[in-house]
Amino acid sequence: MRVLITGISGFVGPYVAEHLVEHHPEVDVWGLVRWSSDLARLEPVRSMIRLVTGDLTDGPSLVRALKGIEPDVVVHLAASSTVGTSWGAPAEVMRVNVIGQLNLLEAVRTLELEPIIVVAGSGEAYGTVDDGENPVTEEKPFRPVSPYAVSKAAQDLLAYQYFASWGLRVIRLRPFNHTGPGRPDRFVASSFARQLAEIEKGLRPPVLKVGKLDVIRDFTDVREIARAYWLAAMHGKPGEAYNVCSGRAMSIGQLLNILLRLSEARVTVEVDPGRLRTGDVPKLVGSHRRFTAATGWEPMIPLEETLADLLAWWRERV
Repeated sequence: MRVLITGISGFVGPYVAEHLVEHHPEVDVWGLVRWSSDLARLEPVRSMIRLVTGDLTDGPSLVRALKGIEPDVVVHLAASSTVGTSWGAPAEVMRVNVIGQLNLLEAVRTLELEPIIVVAGSGEAYGTVDDGENPVTEEKPFRPVSPYAVSKAAQDLLAYQYFASWGLRVIRLRPFNHTGPGRPDRFVASSFARQLAEIEKGLRPPVLKVGKLDVIRDFTDVREIARAYWLAAMHGKPGEAYNVCSGRAMSIGQLLNILLRLSEARVTVEVDPGRLRTGDVPKLVGSHRRFTAATGWEPMIPLEETLADLLAWWRERV
């Protein structure tokens, strides 16, 4: 079985590759990379996978890549993935996420390939959540409140359209917040962990900069998310959408307190106006009941363990 992972050099991609190499050695793992991709995080599995060059925004390059591989499964992770930066570059987010996925689906269709395609959506697509709608199920309509969330809603709908119109075997995953070692520090948990690691080493004053701390989210370990992509490919139903989440409500302030308990640093917490985001949804928590029923997946790694591993990862790097 040949599996192609787009975005294999990003945050989640290396974990999916490592999961397949470790637990499914019968799988032939391929990764789609751009010429400029940083492959450092693929080093542990680099000799056990194969890479092919292509670009989501370059349709012909995708045709060449898919024609050479003829994958049985495509795990589509490549995307512009940051809510905050999407406000400054909305057109680029749409180009990469929506047009990029359109190019991928068109390449599959025109080559008459029949892979299972697992598309990485986002719980952010749900957007505005009314009282009583948490935990969010897959029936909730999209009401996105950021350019990134709009792009993810569009990816989800585009995937369904290619299933309904052309019969492509597309499965839509909607992961909620996830973190762990390797997460860039533009994301909240990783930002806190990096700041703490730098404070511990005396590289910055003992002042930890934060944004809104009363926002409530649903965090899952990235290693659980990687496992979910494979289970979706093997057991998901084409055309269906699945939330992947912990189902646990956690305020950003609670998350910060866990990290502070894991650190010996004594810090002052200070709100940085530059970290306050426009249109933040006050509470977004998901239900993974449908996905668990289809695949047996359950989140097993405690968030405290995830955050300890994240902090240790930053301590090694600052």
